[in-house]
Amino acid sequence: MGASNDLATPTTAIMTAEVSTLENELALAQADSRDMKRAVMALRTELEAAHAEIQATGSRVTQANAAEISQLKITVGALREELERAHIEREKAIQQERVAGHNEMQQLKATATALRDELERARTDTENAVRMALVGAQGEIAQLRQTVSGLRERLELAQIDKTNSINREHALFADEGAQLQRTIQALRDQIEAARGT
Repeated sequence: MGASNDLATPTTAIMTAEVSTLENELALAQADSRDMKRAVMALRTELEAAHAEIQATGSRVTQANAAEISQLKITVGALREELERAHIEREKAIQQERVAGHNEMQQLKATATALRDELERARTDTENAVRMALVGAQGEIAQLRQTVSGLRERLELAQIDKTNSINREHALFADEGAQLQRTIQALRDQIEAARGT
């Protein structure tokens, strides 16, 4: 009977050590999972801020150029109807860009919501069993790393799109301004020629 108790003690100690090791591994995996979730949240916030900045910059560029166009309209009274058509077309193009940006933001929000839901399911699975939680956490970490990488790529693309959009707006309005100034000069030349005859 004493020999039986001696055999049970080492087995119990081994099982306790295994459980302790599993708990330590689970704690490390959960900490790593929390860190990855924070990284995803930070990148998501940065991505939303970049989209807001793109819209604000587009709005500022539009307002600045609208003032210049108004002055040119006053100077060229005879071309007012043509300038109004150009203004309407430009506003439509800007509105289309805004709609496209809004749609992209909605898609990103839907993706973020899906990721959040997926993380919640992973957290619930982690609470069910220590071993299953360890395996699930390792799989979730790999998935979050892919998500972080994907969000970083999207952020870089959004910043490139922002720069390209601003450059396109500047080029569009500079070209339109140059065309209007050439038209003004041509009208002045015609007026001078008419006065000369």
